Amino acid sequence: MTDFSSAKACVQAHHAAMAAATSETVASALGQHLAPEVTWRGMHPFHVQTGPDAVAKEFWAPFLRAMSRVQRREDVFFAGDNHLETGGRWVASMGHFMALFDAPFLGIQPTGKIVMVRYAEFSRVENDQIIEQALFIDLLHLMAQVGQYPLPDMTGAQLVQPGPMTHDGLLRDAQDATESAKTLFLIERMIGAIDNANKAENPPTPQEELAQDWLDDMIWWGPTGIGATYTIDRYIQQHQKPFRTQLGARKFNGHICRMAEGSYGGFFGWANLTMECTGPYLGLPPSGKWADMRVVDIYRRDGDKLAENWVFIDMLHFLNMQGLDVLAQLSVRAR
Repeated sequence: MTDFSSAKACVQAHHAAMAAATSETVASALGQHLAPEVTWRGMHPFHVQTGPDAVAKEFWAPFLRAMSRVQRREDVFFAGDNHLETGGRWVASMGHFMALFDAPFLGIQPTGKIVMVRYAEFSRVENDQIIEQALFIDLLHLMAQVGQYPLPDMTGAQLVQPGPMTHDGLLRDAQDATESAKTLFLIERMIGAIDNANKAENPPTPQEELAQDWLDDMIWWGPTGIGATYTIDRYIQQHQKPFRTQLGARKFNGHICRMAEGSYGGFFGWANLTMECTGPYLGLPPSGKWADMRVVDIYRRDGDKLAENWVFIDMLHFLNMQGLDVLAQLSVRAR
C-alpha cells in the first residue's frame, strides 16, 4: 500500500472550508490551505493566478455570487506521485458543482434552476499546503444546460455525465500499489499507442489501435462541444475521426502531472497539444490558425483495459486563439 493520507486530508479540509465559504469569505477560506504563493490554473477566461486573493477575485467570488447553495458532488477522488520529471504529490477530484443559478456569470444568463457544472481539479500538496492547483470547469456544458449553447450541434451526446459505472471512484483509503502501477502502465501504453500509430509506415486501423488498450464497450465522457460517446466504433465515428482528419499538424507539448492510484488515473497539461485548425471542427469553418488544447483526462481501468474516460478541454481558450470570443458574444446578446 502507498499512503497518500496526509495529502488527501489536506485537500479534503480545503473542500470543507470551501463548502462553507461565501463570495465575501472565499479569499479567507482559500487561504486556509492554499499556500500564499500558490500557482492556480483555470480555464479561459481565468488562466493563471498567483495567491489565494487573486484566485478568489478572478474565479471563486464571481462564481459564488452567481451560484447559490453550491454543493461539490464528487465522483472520483484519488492521489499519486507524479510520474513525470516535474514530480510532486498530487490529489485529483472530479465531479460536478451543483447549484442554483441565480445571477449572471461571464455573460451566461441565470435560470433560477439547478445547474450541474462539470469540474476536474488537481492539487499538488507539500508540507500540508496546496502549492499548485488546476481547476477545469466545462463552461460550454453550463451554457448547453441553460439553453445558451453558442456552437453548432455536437458529434457526440450532450448530457449531465455520471460518475464511474462501478461507483467506486472515491479512494479515501490507501490502495494496492500493484494495482496503481497497472493503471499507470496502461495509461502510458495508450499514450504511446497514439504516437506509434501516427508514426507507423503501416499503421493499425483505428479499431485495432484502440482495442489494444480499451474495452469494446468503452465510454468516453467528452467535453461539451464534442460530447460523450459509447463503444470503440462510435468513439471513432463521433470523436477520433473528426479530431484526426479535421485538425492538421499536431504538436504534443507534454503534461504537468500524470499519476494513478488503484484503478483510477489521469493527467493534465498546459497546454497538452498545439494544432493547426485546417478543417471544419466543432461545426465551425477552418480558421487556418494554430491553437492550444489544455486537457484533463481521468481514467477507470477494468482488468487489463481502460473502461471509462472523463475528458475536459478548455474549449473557450481553443476557440479564442482562433478569433472566436464566445464570452464576448454572450455579453453582447445579454445587453
